[in-house]
Amino acid sequence: HVQLVESGGGSVQTGGSLSLSCVVSPDYIIRTKCMGWFRQAPGKAREGVADIDSGGSTSYADSVKGRFTISKDNAKNTLYLQMNNLKPDDTAMYYCAGAEVSGGYCRPYNSWGQGTQVTVS
Repeated sequence: HVQLVESGGGSVQTGGSLSLSCVVSPDYIIRTKCMGWFRQAPGKAREGVADIDSGGSTSYADSVKGRFTISKDNAKNTLYLQMNNLKPDDTAMYYCAGAEVSGGYCRPYNSWGQGTQVTVS
């Protein structure tokens, strides 16, 4: 049973920073997966924030470019999201997720954590 467990959320003031972690169970080797961070604010649709593929290439939503950094530690099977210069619009539940790789492409994300709340005021 795959488990993705996020941590590191909290409440910060505008301009502050938070670092999110997502520890993944050993039976789901993130080195071979596409991994991503998503967020969902109350009343809004879930949106992708950042992702990192099995080769380490990253991509970001325009709204977080230059402020957020996604990374992973394959040895620890852990995904990270460093968030700097936080804004009230970043307030949301943040989820990490994993996807299989097929033909060099990420399949739809189908493994999800329970989320960690980020509140910026």
